[in-house]
Amino acid sequence: MQPDFLIPPLSSALDAALQNKIDQKTKPLGSLGQLEKLALQIGRVQNSLTSCLNKPCILIFAGDHGIVASGVSAYPQSVTAQMVANFLTGGAAISVFARQHNIALLIVDAGVNADLESHPNLLDAKIGKGTQNFLIDPAMTYDQCSQALKAGADLVLRQYEAGCNCIGFGEMGIGNTSSASLLMHCLTDLPLEQCVGRGTGLNDQQLQNKLAVLQQAVTRHQNLITPFEVLATFGGFEVAMMVGAYLKAAELGMLVLVDGFIASCALLVAHKLHPNMLDYCVFSHVSSEQGHQALLQHFKAKALLNLDLRLGEGSGIALAYPLLQSAVTFLNEMATFDEAGVDH
Repeated sequence: MQPDFLIPPLSSALDAALQNKIDQKTKPLGSLGQLEKLALQIGRVQNSLTSCLNKPCILIFAGDHGIVASGVSAYPQSVTAQMVANFLTGGAAISVFARQHNIALLIVDAGVNADLESHPNLLDAKIGKGTQNFLIDPAMTYDQCSQALKAGADLVLRQYEAGCNCIGFGEMGIGNTSSASLLMHCLTDLPLEQCVGRGTGLNDQQLQNKLAVLQQAVTRHQNLITPFEVLATFGGFEVAMMVGAYLKAAELGMLVLVDGFIASCALLVAHKLHPNMLDYCVFSHVSSEQGHQALLQHFKAKALLNLDLRLGEGSGIALAYPLLQSAVTFLNEMATFDEAGVDH
């Protein structure tokens, strides 16, 4: 059985007061643009006129995918474990950015096809050594999918209990753009061609092979009805854990930062399971992966940044985080017209 989550709609009780507080700052109405909308959203999620960001954290979920055996990636599967080691030694892009902005960074072994050495920042939640090749069999059993959802939720609960109220999720898994593309295709009904991109840098011939393989997988697994069935059939262990993490974070009333294409496809599953999910989400950036742009349109969401990123890892979250700090700081510290003695 899949875990159950209770995600309430955000209360509108403070909306007028929050908007009034923003409007009374010493600036022309609306002149801080998207930053004002961000301050309003953070206040709504926290149900507070004095928002705060406590112990921000990024969890990177890592897992391998059986579909890699069908030639959908430009990189070998071994890169997943190698990049996990790079995260842990502080050498990856997300390691650098998280360190720069004082964001805690934890790596989760959701299903890497390797035996990883223990490390203080590595959390062992391994479901198995990679998923099955969904060109042949479902990626995971329903029991494995439920286990992954619960594991992601439990990891978020642990951060919440340690005082974190602002969390984001990254991923690492060679082949996971293929998994994400099929989740998007099945759950939005957008043509597969709009959901499939170059991932880690496929050339034209490799991209056509990837598209052909994924079309075969769709044909093989028909009559999938629920989002859970789609996730179990085409998802990855790291993607399923992200879904559980999203749902638990919203249930706990945390502010949720969303990264790029794969993270957004995991969010799509969470949103299909619980429509209120998006109210808690801040979209950090729009990726250069074509499916991400279409997915943000599906969400009716506007991302904070557009830097042509296609890295994953939660890198967009770390880069966007200072904007959240600015939104909270202006709301709490910027003078009002009355306080500053400025006519308006």
